[in-house]
Amino acid sequence: MTSDGDRLRFGLVLTEGPGDGPLTPFYRDLLAGVEEHLDPRGGAVLLVTADDRAAEVALYRRWADQRLVDAVLVTDLTDGDDRAAACAREGLPVVLLGGDPAWGLPVVDDYDNGAAMRIALDYLIGLGHRRIGRVCGPERFLHTRARTASFHRALRDSGLTGTVLTGDYGAASGAAATRSLLAGDDRPTAIVYDNDVMAVAGLGVAAELGLRVPEDLSLLAWDDSDLCRLAEPALSVVSRDVHDLGAASAAALLDTAAGRVPRPGRAPQVRVVVRGSTGAAPVLVAG
Repeated sequence: MTSDGDRLRFGLVLTEGPGDGPLTPFYRDLLAGVEEHLDPRGGAVLLVTADDRAAEVALYRRWADQRLVDAVLVTDLTDGDDRAAACAREGLPVVLLGGDPAWGLPVVDDYDNGAAMRIALDYLIGLGHRRIGRVCGPERFLHTRARTASFHRALRDSGLTGTVLTGDYGAASGAAATRSLLAGDDRPTAIVYDNDVMAVAGLGVAAELGLRVPEDLSLLAWDDSDLCRLAEPALSVVSRDVHDLGAASAAALLDTAAGRVPRPGRAPQVRVVVRGSTGAAPVLVAG
């Protein structure tokens, strides 16, 4: 099926959430990789936002009825996620970003979130941090749960404990969670954030509270972006190649639309990019 002559068109629905809007730096980088790979191959992306998952499924139904797209990319998977099944009922080919190949659907191999969190914590613990906080994204997402489980397991294995507060990927929630983490006498000396927007907001809160970064408090963001590089100080990040992930997603969409089994790709490599927001843990004097 094609909707514009011989030009293939692929759908991506981003659900409006309580944060700062669906087109976060992560999705901007992902889309750049998708479009860069699709354009010379005669493909394009139909990007639409929906109010919630029910509205998203309704969009898939309309796209299938009107033959508007050749396949869709489904992201931000949750427990009991029924979107792929809804697409299958409508005969709409689907590719899952970060799903399990055992589900029997085309999957783009995203990285291991649990292992990535362990890399982040090994780095901070190696700097001497013993009280570590985390500001996570919504717990309904499978990738959030994998990071949370790994966070607690890694700290437990090191004889440490940490506090996790939930945000919505938006700046307001990042700031509020940071204030809560820093309010007690046993405040963390390092905080890990699940995205760049919340981390930049946390940096602002630290400044308001008179805490020096990284002398008093280290901040580590998830996924690199211009926001991280342009912050003052620049934010250290848990980095993967999101642009390359977009290109792999585009390749899987093209294969799926052509009736081919997507070629296995490599999961993005994860590393900590050290910048100015992380340093050795401060020496804490008992009161």
